[in-house]
Amino acid sequence: MGMGMGTSSFVAIVDDDDLMRSALEGLLKEGKELISEKPAPDVLDAGLISAAQHVEHYEMAGYGTVRTYARQLGYDAQSELLQRTLDEEGETDHLLTALAESSINLDAEDGGDESKNAA
Repeated sequence: MGMGMGTSSFVAIVDDDDLMRSALEGLLKEGKELISEKPAPDVLDAGLISAAQHVEHYEMAGYGTVRTYARQLGYDAQSELLQRTLDEEGETDHLLTALAESSINLDAEDGGDESKNAA
């Protein structure tokens, strides 16, 4: 295994709800702060997509790390489940990127001023 990590350490990492909760609360706070600033709707949409992607990336980092630990400790079924979850998170991230790049970020770049697009 090479990591010197026993099963109890693996379980402790997977089961650290307080760490996960703190990180996600911080990301949600950023989204709430953006909403409270009352930006133009397109700017708000772009910001909320960014906040959602922060959450996705945080989750992907966690799932990827734990998936690797599961593989190294011989938990093949758990590793496969974590990989599927990681793949789903990656698909969501790609969909959010496509949505942002196709229109929302372009509209937000104009500061939400629709009159610029009418010309």
